[in-house]
Amino acid sequence: MLLMFGYIACPPYTLTYDYIVEQQPIGRELFCRFCEKKPELARAISFLNQVTSYEVSPDEKRLTIATEMFEKYLEAKSHEYINQVNDYLKGAPFEEFLESMYFKRYLQWKWLEGQPVTKNTFRMYRVLGKGGFGEVCACQVRATGKMYACKKLEKKRIKKRNGERMALNEKQILQKVNSQFVVSLAYAFETKDALCLVLTIMNGGDLKFHIHNMGNPGFEEERVVDLKPENILLDDYGHVRISDLGLAEEIPDGEKTIKGRVGTVGYMAPEVVKNERYSFSPDWWGLGCLIYEMIEGKGPFRARKEKVKREEVDRRVKEDTETYSSKFSEDSRTICSQLLQKNPENRLGCSEAGAKSIKSHPFFKSVNFTCLQKCLCEPPFKPDPRAVYCKDVLDIEQFSTVKGVNLDPSDDTFFRKFNTGSVSIPWQTEMLETECFKELNLFGAEGGPSPDLIEDQPPPPSRGGLFERLFRRRVVSDKKVIEVYLISRNESTENYGPKNLTLSPRKTFLIGNMTPSVVASLCVTSFKK
Repeated sequence: MLLMFGYIACPPYTLTYDYIVEQQPIGRELFCRFCEKKPELARAISFLNQVTSYEVSPDEKRLTIATEMFEKYLEAKSHEYINQVNDYLKGAPFEEFLESMYFKRYLQWKWLEGQPVTKNTFRMYRVLGKGGFGEVCACQVRATGKMYACKKLEKKRIKKRNGERMALNEKQILQKVNSQFVVSLAYAFETKDALCLVLTIMNGGDLKFHIHNMGNPGFEEERVVDLKPENILLDDYGHVRISDLGLAEEIPDGEKTIKGRVGTVGYMAPEVVKNERYSFSPDWWGLGCLIYEMIEGKGPFRARKEKVKREEVDRRVKEDTETYSSKFSEDSRTICSQLLQKNPENRLGCSEAGAKSIKSHPFFKSVNFTCLQKCLCEPPFKPDPRAVYCKDVLDIEQFSTVKGVNLDPSDDTFFRKFNTGSVSIPWQTEMLETECFKELNLFGAEGGPSPDLIEDQPPPPSRGGLFERLFRRRVVSDKKVIEVYLISRNESTENYGPKNLTLSPRKTFLIGNMTPSVVASLCVTSFKK
């Protein structure tokens, strides 16, 4: 079996309600199953599920749902009345959960989650594209069948470009982020030649491909309510996610701004080009560039495939005002101009209101952001499952061999920081989505603990070495041949059971001198009888 529970142990996992129930998908599932056994707890879980449904429901249905919830759970005369939920569940019920077989099963899942990840965990398929340090290919988890994209970062190429900090920074940020709008990091491992990030596979291709290769350049404005187009990917259903966080920066605790001139020419904000300090203002500038390009079919400060020096593009970003064609409506023109303000203090999204000021702009008046966050909105475009939204394999440029770079033991420290295996939330989500959870999460008769959940059990006998297992199989095989031989001679086998197979010298001699063909014929004869 590729997936099998180990023995119960309690390593230093976080054992709080907020972590196990609210952050861990399998932890929440097991806690809910524990609560289902007790009516008063089952009502509380049912109420929380209703609240979740209310939060993602359309505005026109909310009043009806809220009225039903009030009458069912909050009216004192209702037989399903409850007067407290979260604070109550965090107390005695959670303590009881920690003493139950459901928590022991949770520890088994955590043990399984922590098993080493290697290249043998996956099947590798065709190349999808290339990144800065290596290829991106499709891959499949052998144990579950789930498909991912494997981003390979060649070790020698990283070292040659001094890219260790960038590679580790991307991995650590992806590991912390759990968002419907950012590709999820599910696994991180290393091979002899590469560091590998196993990410959400986005079969719909990237926005750059759709903007410039699917019909006329640009989109109709209705499709633009979805920073750089090639880093925005579409999934099977048309929902988008951001990828490639190699240049992302995490603002340290206690600080409000950072400094660094990084990014793609034509998309960097003026304050980045000037090497000034900044916080989130370049992100809103990037959003303005993205909306502009999605409508116009080219960037605001550089035409597609325009041959122009970097210095000239930087000058345009700092000094020129973008122009708008007839493709732009009044709402799309105003949001772009407000997001592309040269001075960050005047830029939309940079006030105390932050993202709320952008969400409330008339450009987004048709968007239900609550539903959008849950991926419940119907995308205006759904990729054709029969189409391949990427370049042909032969059109993807090959990386040249890295020469003059040798890996040494001093590089191992960096590699160990990268090679951390499974990422908790995506891994647990994979187990639930692929029904591996359903197949493995079995309990004993009448809902009691299964044998693997009973503590203080002796460990199973060792399988032994290869030669020991081969010898054991030979002994069993010899016993079966003896039994078949006796049956073929119409002799009783009562005295020759598995625990007491003793033969007279004559019979031992006969069996010991039988050729394989004679043994085979005896077996056939006995099976016919």
